[in-house]
Amino acid sequence: MKNISDQRCFNHANREAVAVCPGCRRSFCRECITEHEDRVLCAVCLNSLLKPSSSKRFRFTAPLKFAQFMLGFFTIWLCFYSLGKILLSIPSSFHEGTLWGLW
Repeated sequence: MKNISDQRCFNHANREAVAVCPGCRRSFCRECITEHEDRVLCAVCLNSLLKPSSSKRFRFTAPLKFAQFMLGFFTIWLCFYSLGKILLSIPSSFHEGTLWGLW
């Protein structure tokens, strides 16, 4: 294996390599390498590390969102239905306006 000072950047052949990415084992210059969680990584390895894998996704996201929407809709409907029942239970003498004439 060559010494790091003799190696060249994988992306820029005219630049000297300053680090080797532990993920892909390629040499990179200062502009092509970045530090993430106390490790020096290239952009390709960093993107693959930060991108969520498809196996981690939850399969029931759409049905769960629909169930949440329906639960919220039913809750709002129940609140308005209860308010209507309360308003209907008020005696009609209150609606006639005779109560306000006492003051």
